[in-house]
Amino acid sequence: METEQTNVPVSAGWLGGLGAVPFVGLAGALPWLAGGIKPLVVQALLAYGATILSFLGGVHWGLAIKIPPGDGLKARLVLSVLPSLVAWIALLAGAQLGLMLLALAIAAMLWVDLRATRLGHAPLWYPKLRLPLSAIVFSALVFGALA
Repeated sequence: METEQTNVPVSAGWLGGLGAVPFVGLAGALPWLAGGIKPLVVQALLAYGATILSFLGGVHWGLAIKIPPGDGLKARLVLSVLPSLVAWIALLAGAQLGLMLLALAIAAMLWVDLRATRLGHAPLWYPKLRLPLSAIVFSALVFGALA
C-alpha cells in the first residue's frame, strides 16, 4: 500500500500536468501550420522547452543547498546549472537541432532525477511525477523537431 510519502502531491500533479499543455499544444499544432506562423510556434516550443529545462536544473539547486559543504555540494551545484547552459545553447542552435538537444537533455535530467531519488536526495514521489511528464515533453520536442 502506498503511503503519503510516495503519492504525488495533488498540487504538484496538477501543476506538472498543466506545464505539459504548452508542449502538446505547440508541437501538435505544427503539422497544421504554414507560412510565417509556423516558425513562430517552433520558436515558442524551443523557448518553453529551454525554460522548463532550466527549471529542472533549479530543482537540483534547491535540493543541493540542503546538504552540508563537502558532501558533494560542489558537484551537485555544478550539475544543477548545466541544464540552463544546455538550454541556452539549444536556443542558439536553431529550431531542429535545438529541439533535439532539449529532448536529449530532458531525458538526461530524468536520469538525474531518478538517481537523486534512489540516493534519497529527492522525494520518493518525484519519479511518479517526472516519468510521465518527461515522456510527454520528450515526445513533443522530438515531434516538433521533425514536424
